[in-house]
Amino acid sequence: MSQKNIKVGFILAGLMNFSVLFFSKFFTNDALNDFDTIVLSNFGILMIVVWGVAYISVAEVYQNIKWLVGVFAVEKFIYGFMWAKWHLNNNVSVVFDEDLLAGVFYSVYGVNDWLFCVFFSFVFIKLIQK
Repeated sequence: MSQKNIKVGFILAGLMNFSVLFFSKFFTNDALNDFDTIVLSNFGILMIVVWGVAYISVAEVYQNIKWLVGVFAVEKFIYGFMWAKWHLNNNVSVVFDEDLLAGVFYSVYGVNDWLFCVFFSFVFIKLIQK
């Protein structure tokens, strides 16, 4: 994977995190909050945006911060794990009944986290092998 593609990956990771603003209707979608009061509280949504800012902010210098890239991989693993755990204990169709945007978000956000977990892990491994 080229440095340019990796840079684009960091930017895409950040932009995907910003999409939570759309699904949360800029912090006004109570349905999103109600079905996971910890991870998707308004504070949790704000922290997702902050992580997105972090990804974008290092896109040009990721080569110099290999351990932070490793932290990003762990962070994405945790969100992906929490999403999978949520699906084991909840029915997403109930969320869809409450709010379409919240239902779509609960259906897909973990897939995004797992994909970027793999991406950040790949970049981290590439960096520590240098």
